[in-house]
Amino acid sequence: MPNKSNIPNLTSALRTSIVESPDVIRHASGIRLFGKRIKTIVYSTDVALIANCDADAILAVYPWTPNTRILDAISKVANVPILAGVGGGLTKGLRAATVARFAEENGAQAVVLNAPTGLETLKSVRQVVDVPIFYTVVNRSADLHAYVNAGVNALNIAGGKETPALVSWARTQVPADFAIIASGGKTDDQIQATIAAGANAITYTAYGMTEKTFQAKMAQYRSEHAPQ
Repeated sequence: MPNKSNIPNLTSALRTSIVESPDVIRHASGIRLFGKRIKTIVYSTDVALIANCDADAILAVYPWTPNTRILDAISKVANVPILAGVGGGLTKGLRAATVARFAEENGAQAVVLNAPTGLETLKSVRQVVDVPIFYTVVNRSADLHAYVNAGVNALNIAGGKETPALVSWARTQVPADFAIIASGGKTDDQIQATIAAGANAITYTAYGMTEKTFQAKMAQYRSEHAPQ
């Protein structure tokens, strides 16, 4: 019988610099999104990184007004599900619903609403999309029962260093089988603490990986092609 701990790794000479997610995330239970099991979610809008990472899904959320051209660019290079940010702060009501509808029509498998999202905006989005809605939780101020009743399907918890505690609190506010994804932090211990608190899947940020990979490649080229 094959050894489950010895997983064959298939790659190619031209694809040896894939950005890999932290191994510790594999301890999470995962969530199923339209039948696909997701444990690792890279938080990025860097299309070069998105095309060259091993994440199970992409969290395409950014601090500016949602732009349909950004989602279009990401959808062209991503080969895994996209969780698309559609506003909820400054972008709300009908505009958030319109962006959400565009996101669904262009292949997003879920939409993500920011923390300030009001119930009326959530209901507007719920009326026009069939895909799951993630609601972002940044502190304990939100009435999660009200958001779940209004149509939220999953939580995206981003509480900085307080994330594990926030996940634990959220677990007491929603049904036991409710999906929760959360930011894992920068170390394996932080990620493990977030999983232990009740997160089903972990989002991670590949800070500067495009630049680091390019720098390493250039150093290699300079060494290999140095004057004799």
